[in-house]
Amino acid sequence: MVNYIYDDRGNAVGYREGRYVYSMRGDAIGQMVDGTHVHRLTGQYVGELWVDMIVDKHLGDLGNVGNPGDPGNAGNPGDPGNRGDANCGYTDVSSKLFKNS
Repeated sequence: MVNYIYDDRGNAVGYREGRYVYSMRGDAIGQMVDGTHVHRLTGQYVGELWVDMIVDKHLGDLGNVGNPGDPGNAGNPGDPGNRGDANCGYTDVSSKLFKNS
């Protein structure tokens, strides 16, 4: 089962598999640290995973965790379609991770 990540408009922007976050093309672009902290593969902190979105929970900058290496391409997971708008009270920051993917 694929764990899709959506933006606040309900569009699938990527997915997570294990501790890594992938673009919809399967390119590894992020990593999960301590369960919910989302960092770029370069190690830079982006935001928190909240249900199926990456949001700013105003935790400050959790710093750089370093590059874990390249986990490779996980493949195209298919298109789940739009799940509808979601407003969780936090700002969607998925574009900080997915903007160049």
